[in-house]
Amino acid sequence: MLLQRGRAQALAKMRTAEAHHSPLPRKAPKAIIAAMPTEPANPIRIFDPASLRRHRERAAQRSGHDFLFEEASDRLVECLEDVTRRFPLALDLGARDGLAARLIGARGGVERLVQLDPAPGFLARCKGERVAGEAEALPFAPASFDLVLSALLLHWTNDLPGALLQLRQVLKPDGLLLASLFGGETLWELRQALLEAEAETEGGASPRVSPFADIRDLGSLLQRAGFALPVLDSDTITVTYPDALALMRDLRGMGETNTLFDRRRGFSRPATLARAAARYHELFAQPDGRIPATFQIITLTAWSPHQDQPKPLRPGSAETSLATVFGQKP
Repeated sequence: MLLQRGRAQALAKMRTAEAHHSPLPRKAPKAIIAAMPTEPANPIRIFDPASLRRHRERAAQRSGHDFLFEEASDRLVECLEDVTRRFPLALDLGARDGLAARLIGARGGVERLVQLDPAPGFLARCKGERVAGEAEALPFAPASFDLVLSALLLHWTNDLPGALLQLRQVLKPDGLLLASLFGGETLWELRQALLEAEAETEGGASPRVSPFADIRDLGSLLQRAGFALPVLDSDTITVTYPDALALMRDLRGMGETNTLFDRRRGFSRPATLARAAARYHELFAQPDGRIPATFQIITLTAWSPHQDQPKPLRPGSAETSLATVFGQKP
């Protein structure tokens, strides 16, 4: 999919508790704001959660940068149309300004939705039940939800296997996980331009673009977390910008800038940014002068195990040979 920045938002529209590990109240008030849970002991240190919250708080004060989140949320909600059941209680993990809640309200299928985000600034823009929290320290009792939706948040988790395990635990048996996250091909052009520019102007390179999960590994992680019937899908969206600096401003507006613990602290040198923009144009500029930016969105669909779910046949138990299926003579 090729998007020109400025038209992307219109195209996306066209595709149109309170205590740690406590159960949700049966009759909750319209708004719940829980205390931020503490970080796990001895956490894996890839991303800085405090920086992520600051970036999302800053993004909550801006508008016009949510087109990718609109696209991802719309796709997740569309998946619900293929599921012939209702979900009494659902969790929106990474709610931002409540986009998924608005989409679900227009389409039905979910009776009650709890919205969680690390940034209180985003939660202030949501309506209904809201919880401030982290994907790696969910403040809910086991088997609380029938459905978990998460649009473009899980790629910021330090311990993705642990986060998936928690999501499986908060789902009821036969509960559904629908999640999307940025994949390994995301922003590969920007990564290359920044590495070359920093090596040239500063004599060395520091990590500036986050590592993203590979689709080949995510299926194994879902099974490792105890999910059943995992299905993964990958879409590549290419967005065009007038220059690399416009792309960087958009990423800042999204709240998707560098939060790596090992990043170089302080402001980037103007000479480095200028050289990165020039190198980006040299390597990737299109005939019209605009530069492309790749975003790979991986969608995960998986279920919490239940005895009534379909089971794979035992090896050797098939009653029809492959030769018969393909019309070959034995």
